[in-house]
Amino acid sequence: MTAETQKILILDFGSQTTQLIARRIREQKVYSEIHPYTMPLDKLKVLRPQGIILSGSPASVYDDDAPECDPGLFELGVPVLGICYGAQLMTRQLGGRVASAEKREFGKAELTIQKSEGIFSGLRAAPAGHQVWMSHGDRIEEPAPGFVISATSAHSPAAALQHTEKPFFAVQFHPEVAHTVIGTDLLKNFVFGVCGCKPSWTVQSFIESTVAAIRAQVGEAKVLCALSGGVDSSVTAALVHRAIGSQLTCIHVNNGLMRSGESDAVIRFFRSQNTVQLVDIDATDFFLGRLKGVTSPEEKRKIIGHGFIEIFEREAKKLEAVRFLAQGTLYPDVIESVTFRGKAPIKSHHNVGGLPERMNLQLIEPLRELFKDEVRLLGLELGLPKEAVFRQPFPGPGLGIRIMGEITAERLEVLRQADAIVLAEMKASGWYDRVWQSFAVLLPIRTVGVMGDGRTYENVVALRAVDSKDAMTADWSQLPYELLGRISNRIINEVRGVNRVVYDISSKPPATIEWE
Repeated sequence: MTAETQKILILDFGSQTTQLIARRIREQKVYSEIHPYTMPLDKLKVLRPQGIILSGSPASVYDDDAPECDPGLFELGVPVLGICYGAQLMTRQLGGRVASAEKREFGKAELTIQKSEGIFSGLRAAPAGHQVWMSHGDRIEEPAPGFVISATSAHSPAAALQHTEKPFFAVQFHPEVAHTVIGTDLLKNFVFGVCGCKPSWTVQSFIESTVAAIRAQVGEAKVLCALSGGVDSSVTAALVHRAIGSQLTCIHVNNGLMRSGESDAVIRFFRSQNTVQLVDIDATDFFLGRLKGVTSPEEKRKIIGHGFIEIFEREAKKLEAVRFLAQGTLYPDVIESVTFRGKAPIKSHHNVGGLPERMNLQLIEPLRELFKDEVRLLGLELGLPKEAVFRQPFPGPGLGIRIMGEITAERLEVLRQADAIVLAEMKASGWYDRVWQSFAVLLPIRTVGVMGDGRTYENVVALRAVDSKDAMTADWSQLPYELLGRISNRIINEVRGVNRVVYDISSKPPATIEWE
């Protein structure tokens, strides 16, 4: 079984921690991918997964519109692990009974293991129990035929189940979260012991298979690469260049929404590498003209996404045999841009939901199934310098989604100056490399202040700094008060038009990292 064919498939029922399941499995060097629970059975079969995991959900199996997968997946002969809602759905679809619990379980609980086999192999009963994380209002009251109880908790007599003959397992808790201390062991037992996977999905194997796939897809044609200079686009350019060499031309578009000096720095860096062909386009007037008067975040993203494609397709006509556009779309971009159960997406990423329905160029997205930290490792393996690989993420729409309300040249200049101070102070203090992302946001409000004994009525800047691993979840960074004070003082004193600075202490979820 090769690294390319091994796969653990995760069906997503809407849990906030579904992405963590994929992360935990990939950490074991086994490839996993997430698909909506509505995936048709015939498409599921084509993927040939070695195992299937049913995620949790905010829903109850007894809701009128409760999400359900095709029960035919239990006839595929593939191991299945149901987590929380997934466990309850499996139980109900296979003939067991689920009911609303008298005492709901949310948070830490003690698990008592009854059977140290299957997913609990090597995990023995502990006198005080094993700490796990529960998050459910329903509970399994009667196992489906063929299932036996393998673990209990104070309020869940069937906290874990396993089938006596088939490789089916169900747990009421969440093994993917850090609060479940045996979670990684449980998932390893499922992936390796039950599904028979091998730890063969590595950066090197990914490069080999992706380079081969790009060559097969492109043939003798030429490729344009959207190169912003960020981690994602830089790694994409390096990977595609390794595959097709001189058939690649990179295009850096200054959309007028870049940080101070950013475009010049990107161009200098890549031209100094002397490895890729680079075209530089200043489209400031083009984008600011399209964005004039626009205040809706979704409309901004789509205007920017469409604008990029328009420019790329125009440039492609100047070159012969260009048929493909390479861009640095990541897995979180895809997940956040996909709707769940008919609801609106979290946001349309400019390079996913922001793309036009019809394009003349075919897309190449070699990083589409990777998380950010995986992309960083890939960049190092491809030989990119550490300072380019570990720079903080910068969104494709740039400062356009860090200005709340209308985007104007004047407001962009205010934000650029404030953001430059934030980055300078973060680097000088050593905190730049300690957080996932740090930046300034210009709010669409003005407040009263006092400067030089006179009344002012000026802009508010918000500071945002978060800790994260893959951008799917994030906690606000607890920066030192001295650092926050220094940043605030500098912005208010040095940036004309700002008289107040606030700090964002929201985590993701419920907030997102970017404000728009």
